Amino acid sequence: MDDLQASPPHDALARIADGTNDDPFAVLGPHEVNGTRHVTAFDPNAAAMWAVIGEQAHPLAPVEGVPGAFTGPVPGDDPYGLRGEGKDGARWDMEDPYRFGPVMGELDEYLLGEGTHHRLWQALGAHVMHHEGVFGTHFAVWAPNARRVSVVGPSNAWDGRRNVMRRRGATGVWEIFLPGLGEGSVYKYEIVGANGEVQPLKADPVGFGSQHPPKNSSIVRDITGYGWSDTDWMDERKTRNSREAPIAVYEVHLGSWVRKAENRRISYVEAAEELIAYVHDMGFTHIELMPISEYPFDGSWGYQPVGLFAPTVRHGPPHEFRDLVNAAHKAGIGVILDWVPGHFPTDPHGLGLFDGTALYEHADPREGFHQDWNTLIYNYGRREVLNFLTSNALYWLEEYHADGLRVDAVASMLYRDYSRRDGEWVPNKDGGRENYEAIAMMREMNTLTYGECPGIMTVAEESTSYPKVSRPVHEDGLGFGFKWNMGWMNDTLEYMKKDPVHRKHHHHQMTFGISYAYSENFILPISHDEVVHGKGSMLGKMPGSEWDRFANLRAFYGFMWGHPGKKLLFMGQEFAQAHEWNHDVSLDWDMAEKPAHAGIKRLVRDLNTLYRGTPALHRKDCDPEGFQWIEADDPDRSVFSWIRRGGPGEPEAVVFSNFSTSEHSSYTSGFPTAGRWREALNTDASIYGGGDRGNMGGVDAVEEPSHGQAASATVVLPPLSTLVFVKEE
Repeated sequence: MDDLQASPPHDALARIADGTNDDPFAVLGPHEVNGTRHVTAFDPNAAAMWAVIGEQAHPLAPVEGVPGAFTGPVPGDDPYGLRGEGKDGARWDMEDPYRFGPVMGELDEYLLGEGTHHRLWQALGAHVMHHEGVFGTHFAVWAPNARRVSVVGPSNAWDGRRNVMRRRGATGVWEIFLPGLGEGSVYKYEIVGANGEVQPLKADPVGFGSQHPPKNSSIVRDITGYGWSDTDWMDERKTRNSREAPIAVYEVHLGSWVRKAENRRISYVEAAEELIAYVHDMGFTHIELMPISEYPFDGSWGYQPVGLFAPTVRHGPPHEFRDLVNAAHKAGIGVILDWVPGHFPTDPHGLGLFDGTALYEHADPREGFHQDWNTLIYNYGRREVLNFLTSNALYWLEEYHADGLRVDAVASMLYRDYSRRDGEWVPNKDGGRENYEAIAMMREMNTLTYGECPGIMTVAEESTSYPKVSRPVHEDGLGFGFKWNMGWMNDTLEYMKKDPVHRKHHHHQMTFGISYAYSENFILPISHDEVVHGKGSMLGKMPGSEWDRFANLRAFYGFMWGHPGKKLLFMGQEFAQAHEWNHDVSLDWDMAEKPAHAGIKRLVRDLNTLYRGTPALHRKDCDPEGFQWIEADDPDRSVFSWIRRGGPGEPEAVVFSNFSTSEHSSYTSGFPTAGRWREALNTDASIYGGGDRGNMGGVDAVEEPSHGQAASATVVLPPLSTLVFVKEE
């Protein structure tokens, strides 16, 4: 309780009433006046007010000329409440938020001021708690250039004069404890900028919940106290996410994986049962969820987020999202989240001009505005913004047990001239195009997350040849665990689109990927980007008759699963959805039951099973010792063959792909060793919709050298097929 030598100054109370006082705790609440506690309160709806202790009500005198302001002595030092009475005689009781001391401690304040608070969400945002023995919610927000910040919502009739926050010195943080508010309370921040203008109402940058779009207020969510039951998974996930592990990722847009009656989106709870059971049955090792951080526009698919700390309410509240992650882990499935630190939308309730200034973004549009996406770019060079992003990455890993983060649009962050013409960008301090600050942010994020959460993975969607993306920071890398191989994806799909008669002229597109396959830890992605915006479906890319299109797709999937690199497939492509992906409707699940589509689905399941169960196909995905060409130069027959190797003593695998429409019924090929080689998979098998041509379960290689190998065998290569042989022990 602060000392006052007299009653609160009239002009200070007048500024409370007109919303221009930025230090309400100096005026409102309890203050000592000549040795006696005096209480000053403001409620514009009140015609009379009392301070109440137990059964005793102490009247407060109205302040002349300041409607809604009351003050008066309140004896003793016991906690008090307030009672108001309106002009109509109606009364209400409430706690006085201005009688409570600060919540934020000195260490939080120091770390926030320094921009090094790794768990920012524990200090900022809205936290349900008991403070000084009273239940309520603590609000804290960073707005360093604001004149005033208030919590507004239904509880105070959205009146920014009533719950003005306390400024925490040089940190730029404002805080207040509002008694009585709890889970489900709706709120925003009303901010008066440095120029005195009231800004558009802002959602909480560190809010844990949001209203259903198009409504956009924040919602208080108590994210404490969840009962995780995934200890076994968490203890062993380091081996599940390693370079030597089989990693086959199913990429999912939750809003359109399946729709319920009346086109309702699936809930997190429903997905915990249905999606996880499906992914487990299909043999995928991980799911990757397109961004679930809250976002305003469905058409952005989550890639233009506003609430980086809030799982989208489209599918349920935070604890129910945890139900989905928990169920995945109990089924032995990892969860990767798409994370978007590259930009944010200009929606007025978001981060743009948050306190009336370019706070999170650059002021100069040459640095702070994405022309392609009409979005704003984070100011990575500002310590507090860097802290905001890196701590958000840690938040998803710690609070929601995510196993990894796939970072979107890394190339757009690496280069200052990304998608810009001359004169439209600002060079770095050395006159170059590299964005040093964004690079530093990614390195710090990877260092922090791998250091605090051993066993996780981070993945870069990086479309250029920037070096060492998936190399450790101490080796001058960006520190990611894996990188999407966009070049491989582009080359191979261009090849597959061509009529087989022309493929011999483009043979190198299928082999070129090996020349750089070990420069990074690669994931081979067939992602949502390949089946949207007029690109059609994977099946639609394949040439020829209907039978040929399915055969081409089967052969391509076999090639992909046999090729070095982890695997990623976007939902719907596992059963050859014929239509381009539409985020507003369900996948075509009725199509999945038709014979040709069901054959593709069974093939993907079997590929995953073979990949997981055959160390030669995954152990050295990221190691050049795990691969050797047998035949890379047979363009006239469009045949490719290679060896995959695992660890010492583990059986080798040999893969053949025939991308011509001709059957090669007596194809002599080298094999690493003599003996029986089991035909472990043949994409032409009838169970997949093929012609059932093959090698009667296997071949016997003899000690006759061929193709640089010690042994050889004659194999049948069906048209448009991939075959995998595994050495029998």
